[in-house]
Amino acid sequence: MTLPLGIAIAVLVAAEKAPARVVDEIVHLGELGLDGSVRPVTGVLPLVLAARRAGYEKVVVPVENMREAALVSGVQVIGASSLAQIVGRHLAVEKGTDVEDATPPPEVAALTPRQRDLAEVVGQPEARLALEVAAAGGHHLFMVGPPGAGKTMLAECLPGLLPDLPDEQALEVSAVHSVLGLLAGGHLVRRPPFVAPHHGASPAAIIGGGSGMVRPGLISQAHAGVLFLDESPEFSARVLQSLRQPLESGEVVVARQRSAARFPARFQLVLAANPCPCGKAHGKGLDCSCSPRARRDYLGKLAGPLLDRVDLQLRVSAVTRPALAEAGGESSAVVAARVATARKAQRVRLADLGLHLNAHVPGPALRGTRMRLSKAVTGDLDRALDRGMLTLRGYDRVLRIAWSVADLRGGDSPGRDDVGLALGLRTQAGVAA
Repeated sequence: MTLPLGIAIAVLVAAEKAPARVVDEIVHLGELGLDGSVRPVTGVLPLVLAARRAGYEKVVVPVENMREAALVSGVQVIGASSLAQIVGRHLAVEKGTDVEDATPPPEVAALTPRQRDLAEVVGQPEARLALEVAAAGGHHLFMVGPPGAGKTMLAECLPGLLPDLPDEQALEVSAVHSVLGLLAGGHLVRRPPFVAPHHGASPAAIIGGGSGMVRPGLISQAHAGVLFLDESPEFSARVLQSLRQPLESGEVVVARQRSAARFPARFQLVLAANPCPCGKAHGKGLDCSCSPRARRDYLGKLAGPLLDRVDLQLRVSAVTRPALAEAGGESSAVVAARVATARKAQRVRLADLGLHLNAHVPGPALRGTRMRLSKAVTGDLDRALDRGMLTLRGYDRVLRIAWSVADLRGGDSPGRDDVGLALGLRTQAGVAA
């Protein structure tokens, strides 16, 4: 049994056992055990951030949470191991006695698990290109292909192509991980997260929820990183459709009967799917035992509003024997360097829009005077729209991809070849317009 430390301190102030003047200037975080010990809690980082926003400059936290609390600049962190220690410290301050508070341990970057390297991927030049474009522009990606083609490995390579998180995003990600109890050792999360839930995960696990205090879900755990849904048609329709709003807004609101919570959820979505339930409907599909309706319904779960929001859609072919003899492709480090250069170009170009990535540029801005491309460049794209091969939303997504392709080659704006490549990367899977 424990008691919130803040309540215990308030009771002592009311009983005139602790000085109100000193206590009023400090936020007390932690739990108090029956033996008077101050015990660590989860969620310290977002609580300290909230304290700073409220104007507080001092916080008392359990000693185990000091490193985490110290991630917030502009706040003095006071570590405590017992209630007696806290009260003694406050009484000494009240009397004007110099108090030497413990210094929080230095910040250490969180250890990240080993990531896949693109050099390990056998063949798949088109998929490698799509992955690089996705990393450069922050585009969502859908891959359909037979089992063993390398879809999962490609998805696992994506985080290694992304740059380190800037300070503000690192704090946001670390705050979510703190609430979930995943901020091991209080280390700041500097690398984009990679979250790959099982297809049996419930809507509450994906979106967030809980019977007591509302907790963030896996899409918030993937904030500023990658959410990978392998065998995506196997996820429930409720889970798939619940992704639509976060994909647009970059956040999720979890409502319960008496409360609602808003969590960040600006993730990069990667979907992977087999071509049919048995996975053999590739090539001529002679070994496939699925009926035409079963094939149609299988990928049909993804079609519509969800897949319409996914920029890059491609087919991944089975690895052939000649591909095994080919030399390995570029490493993740080489590709990541190009991605970093492309992202820098986007930050400069989109600064006046308050944006950083091509994937987030709204349609009116893409088609507006400043970013409008000539008819000679968009001719093939315009014809695809006129013939009903693309929706207006699909048209805009091709333009976003084209800008990312141009950024990767160092161009000032997309050319006709860039738009043609972007159109192919958008429509290759043949599922969404």
